[in-house]
Amino acid sequence: MKIHSVFDKAFKRYGQVLEGYDFTKLLQTLIDSSPKPEGDFVYVATDSKLEALPVAKELQNRGFGGLPIQIGYCNGTNGTLNCLEYHRNSEINIAADDSILLLAHQADLEDYTLYTEKVEAFLLPAGTGVELFATTLHYAPCGAGEDQGFRVMIVLPRGTNGEKPVGLKNIGEDRLCMGCNKWLLAHEEAPEVSQGAFVGLIGKRIDLKAE
Repeated sequence: MKIHSVFDKAFKRYGQVLEGYDFTKLLQTLIDSSPKPEGDFVYVATDSKLEALPVAKELQNRGFGGLPIQIGYCNGTNGTLNCLEYHRNSEINIAADDSILLLAHQADLEDYTLYTEKVEAFLLPAGTGVELFATTLHYAPCGAGEDQGFRVMIVLPRGTNGEKPVGLKNIGEDRLCMGCNKWLLAHEEAPEVSQGAFVGLIGKRIDLKAE
């Protein structure tokens, strides 16, 4: 699978590289205070240590136009495409380690399914922040090298990925909703299927280690 860079023209369909921020203290705090599990990954939606840093207010105002935000992280090891998700808003990713993002576009959905051949890979270098547009399908990052883990900060409007709203029906897009502001498609081989995730990724299950 070809791995592009987030600095390549091909990334413009999915997002933009952030400029003019100083992420130094944010990245060091993440590295010093958060785990990087081996053989798995962990997602934490909100971390008070990260949110207390001055750059958090800048991300809120510049990145989200003043909306209340949460800053968390996704850390660990991963090389497989199990799921893709989207929100009703952009998401900011800031990498502490070289990471690979597996991305697709919402416009390529057909009846709430996506062929995995539509997925593209992008290298997100350590120290770089990107905005992923609301129309970009994404999920857990992957390590950029064999057995190399990743630490990526995730910035979203506050409440995202929280409790699933009540009253949804098992029809249409409602089938994809797995949490607050979270719509998810799983591959049939993904462990998320046992948690009730909608099987919407069709085709080869991407494994970067096998590519």
